Amino acid sequence: MFELEKLVRKNVLNLKPYSSARDDFKGTASVYLDANENPYTALYHRYPDPHQNKLKQKISAIKKVPKKQIFLGNGSDEPIDLMIRAFCEPGIDNILIPQPTYGMYTVSAEINNVIIKTVSLTADFDLDVESIKNTWDRDTKLIFLCSPNNPSGNLLSFDRIIQILQEFKGVVIVDEAYIDFANLPGFIPMLNQYPNLVVLQTLSKAWGLAALRVGICFASSEIIAILNKIKPPYNISILSQQTAEEGLNNESVKNEWVIKIIAERKELERELQKIKLVKKIYPSDANFLLVKVTEAKDVYQKLVERGIIVRDRSNVILCENCLRITVGTEQENKNS
Repeated sequence: MFELEKLVRKNVLNLKPYSSARDDFKGTASVYLDANENPYTALYHRYPDPHQNKLKQKISAIKKVPKKQIFLGNGSDEPIDLMIRAFCEPGIDNILIPQPTYGMYTVSAEINNVIIKTVSLTADFDLDVESIKNTWDRDTKLIFLCSPNNPSGNLLSFDRIIQILQEFKGVVIVDEAYIDFANLPGFIPMLNQYPNLVVLQTLSKAWGLAALRVGICFASSEIIAILNKIKPPYNISILSQQTAEEGLNNESVKNEWVIKIIAERKELERELQKIKLVKKIYPSDANFLLVKVTEAKDVYQKLVERGIIVRDRSNVILCENCLRITVGTEQENKNS
C-alpha cells in the first residue's frame, strides 16, 4: 500500500513554506507596495506569478490534467531535484536508476548526498523487472524510468512499468521528455490509478522551446503540494511564462514538426544503413537515433572536423562505440 506521508522527509512534512508577497495577496490592485519592487514602471519591474496559473491553465487544457496536479519547474531538472530533496534523507535513503539513462538523476542524487542503486537495462534497453525488484529495499524511495529512454531512444515496456508501479511502495517517476515522438499518450492517463506515479514532460523537445527552461511534472495533488512547498518562490520567469503561453497556442505547428521529425528519423535510419561503418541502429521512439559504429571516437572527430556535432555515448554502459544522433532538418540530415 502506498502511504505518501511515510515516504516524505519529516522536516519537509513539518516545513512552513516561504510565503511570497504574491502568495499573501492574490488579487489585482492599483497600487502594489508589498513586494519591495522598484515602483517606477519598467517592463519587468513586477515579480511573476509564483504558481504560473495562466500557463498551467493552458497545459491543463491540452493534457486534460487538473491544474492542481501540475507543477512547473526550471526545466525537468528542477522537479527531479525537488523529488529527491522531498523524499530522500541524505546519507540514509536511496534511489534506483536503471542504466543507461538520463544523467541528471545521478547528478541530482549525488548533489543531495543520496545513495544510488543501479541495475542494467536488458541488451535491448528494456527493464529487467526481477533485477529491479531484487535491488530495491526499505530505504528506496524513488525509481527513475526514462521512456522513451535517453540515450537508447526506445519506449520501455508498458507492462513492466505497470508491474513496478503495482509492487513498489515508493514513488515511480516516468520521464517522458520524448513522448511526443512515440505517437502514444504515455502514462498521464494512469495518474489517478496510481498515486505513486509521477510523470515528467517538457516544452524543450517537440514544442521547440528549450531555451525557456520549462519542465512539467504531473502527479497527484498531494505530491504536487509537496513540490510547491519546497520550490523557490519565483522559479519561472515572466518571460518564460509568457513565451510558453504563446508557444502553446501553436499546437498544430508542434504537431507538424513532430510528423516531419518522425519522417526524417525514418529517412535518416535508411541512409545510415547504407554506410559500411554503421554496425547497428537501435529502434527509436524519440527524436534521435543511437547508432553503433566502428571506432566511434574517430567517427565523432571526423564529423567535428566537418562542423557536424553528434554525441559520443561510448563511455555509457551498453553503448560501446555508439553515437547519439539528433534528427535534424531534411537539409541538415542530407548534408551530414
